[in-house]
Amino acid sequence: MSLLNYKNFESEDFELDSKINCLVGPNGIGKTNVLDAIYHLSFGRGYFNPISTQNIKHEEDFFVIDGEFQKNDREERIVCSLKRGAKKIIKRNGKIYSRLSDHIGLLPLVIISPTDRDLIIEGSETRRKFMDGVIAQSDKKYLQDLIKYTKVLAQRNSLLKYFAANHTYDSATLSVYNEQMNAYGTDIFNKRVEFLEGFIPIFREQYIAISGGKEEVSLIYDSKLLKEGLLNLLKSNVGKDRALQYTSVGTHKDDLGFEIEGHPIKKFGSQGQQKSFLIALKFAQFQFIKEQSKTTPILLLDDIFDKLDENRVAHIVSLVNNENFGQIFISDTHAERTENVVKQIHQSYKIFRLGLEK
Repeated sequence: MSLLNYKNFESEDFELDSKINCLVGPNGIGKTNVLDAIYHLSFGRGYFNPISTQNIKHEEDFFVIDGEFQKNDREERIVCSLKRGAKKIIKRNGKIYSRLSDHIGLLPLVIISPTDRDLIIEGSETRRKFMDGVIAQSDKKYLQDLIKYTKVLAQRNSLLKYFAANHTYDSATLSVYNEQMNAYGTDIFNKRVEFLEGFIPIFREQYIAISGGKEEVSLIYDSKLLKEGLLNLLKSNVGKDRALQYTSVGTHKDDLGFEIEGHPIKKFGSQGQQKSFLIALKFAQFQFIKEQSKTTPILLLDDIFDKLDENRVAHIVSLVNNENFGQIFISDTHAERTENVVKQIHQSYKIFRLGLEK
């Protein structure tokens, strides 16, 4: 993999190990930026900063990330580039994608990072994105439905604003958007329900393995569509929507409740339980994507040794210490600690010392 003008890197090449790669060095040296570059090659955008122009190195006009992957005994060369003022380009084996969304799912990837805590403390959008991201990596139609739904939602919201600004109302035009939102939204809802049926048992299994605890953990899908069809919801809330000037009901308002012993983990879970919950969530994501896509995802572990006690690190090591895992990337501030951990995983590994004399 090579980076050109990406974040703090002017020009850097990485000859990567097929199993374990450790990025070590002091804070602020760019370890997380390397992980973000790998994420970028998989998803066409950054994980830590999705605003693409902010990933261009200061004073430069463009960035290029170039990576070669092995998938099903085939070589896949992905190049992601962006020039200021132009559209981002992603090439697969020299061919430019006409739609960036077509690239999603080719290179499955899961990242575990300290920022995962946002899933617990932030609003419903963060948890919806998590759910959508897991499903979309192995379901092209779902991703297209999401894109189309979001587009119709924006059009419906614009229409509601237009009604308010011009003191007018046209139920016929509104009903066209209602029908479209209903079609895409109902499919999205059904897919989320189906996804959680398969995902929750995997998640619970992972939580027990990581925490060793006996607590009952659950994921609760919170959606008004569980009680009423979307078309009816849109019709019955039209007065409210006109007053608010935006669409107040639909799958874009769904949430995923995180519970421990029947209570929200945000309020009732200890720090340790919350950490175990999040890691279990990510390992369940890994297992689910692997089963659905028949491909072992790349696993990125960002700075987690700093945030976890030895017990949880040991559990992670035992979970990855088998043939179920493919390529793993680890970032850490302590080279010695990292090496001690990866030696317990009986696989080949490479250590990249960033910001230090190589």
